[in-house]
Amino acid sequence: MVQSQNTKVDLTIRATSYHGISTYGDMMVGDKAVEFYNEKNKADFIQIPWNEVDQVAASVIFGKFIPRFVVMTKQNGNYSFSTRDNKKTLRAMRPYVGEDNLVRSPSFFGVLKLGIQSLFRIGKKKA
Repeated sequence: MVQSQNTKVDLTIRATSYHGISTYGDMMVGDKAVEFYNEKNKADFIQIPWNEVDQVAASVIFGKFIPRFVVMTKQNGNYSFSTRDNKKTLRAMRPYVGEDNLVRSPSFFGVLKLGIQSLFRIGKKKA
């Protein structure tokens, strides 16, 4: 059994981790870290201390529905999660991450628009 890094837990909620193969378990948001524990394999867990979190990006659909969010770390990559109530989870993370580091990820059309704009910028530099 793994030892939790948190001394105080703000939220415990059912979650899905999309790191590799989708795994189901519980997510804990506490005073020291955000933690995910697999429900079937106790050795499969993710613990991300708050000082390691760079940003948390949420994908927003239709202006209010949040299907998943990504915790971006400073050194160890990105971890994608979805919980039963993503808004509640993000609200629990806000005091530890900060308002400026809780961002909205670009939509499909936003990424497409940026790609097209970058093509025209590259064409102008070569000319």
